Amino acid sequence: MSKEKIFADGFLFKTTETQPDWVVGSMSIKVDDAINFLKSNQKKGWVNLNINTSKSGTKYVELNTYEPKKTQEVNF
Repeated sequence: MSKEKIFADGFLFKTTETQPDWVVGSMSIKVDDAINFLKSNQKKGWVNLNINTSKSGTKYVELNTYEPKKTQEVNF
C-alpha cells in the first residue's frame, strides 16, 4: 500500500519544448505558501522534495516522506 501524495504547496516546476537541452526546467515559488509548507513539513531544518511526472505528463513537486528503517544496535 502506497502513502498518499503530499503536494508541495507554493512550488511549481515547469518544462517547455523550446528550452535548451541543458535546461532541466524552471521552478516558480509562491513565497507565502512555500514558507508555510516548509515550516510545517521540516525535520531537523530540512524538507526533501521530489519533482515527478504524472501519468498525463504534467510535472509536479511532492514532499519526499521516505524514512529509512531504523536498525537495532547489537551489543556483544
